[in-house]
Amino acid sequence: MDAADIELAGLAGDHARPGKRAVTLIQAEHLPVIAALVGAGAIAPETLRRNIVVSDLNLIAARHRSLRVGSALLRITVPCAPCSRMEAALGPGGYNAVRGHGGWCCEVVEPGRVALGDEVIPE
Repeated sequence: MDAADIELAGLAGDHARPGKRAVTLIQAEHLPVIAALVGAGAIAPETLRRNIVVSDLNLIAARHRSLRVGSALLRITVPCAPCSRMEAALGPGGYNAVRGHGGWCCEVVEPGRVALGDEVIPE
């Protein structure tokens, strides 16, 4: 998907609900780490069921801060813990490989549109 609308409940068409877990972010830099931990060549971001992949931004350092992604404003809230589906998606050890590398949940402060390649700007 090249562009999507972010509503108060999260990305249009996603299963999230309004609140502190409406949108999920993951750092691109964590994908090869997870892949190495499960012995895979590469992991596609959608395998981890995260909405938006960002790079060159330390998400843990941005906790409780707001980020402008496209025209949407998101606030990082809580770590995005892995679910039991990671064992099926990544194989044995998948759940533990994602622990600490699973990204962050966000609440939507201002709905907007995001597109592939949009800059992520801390506010």
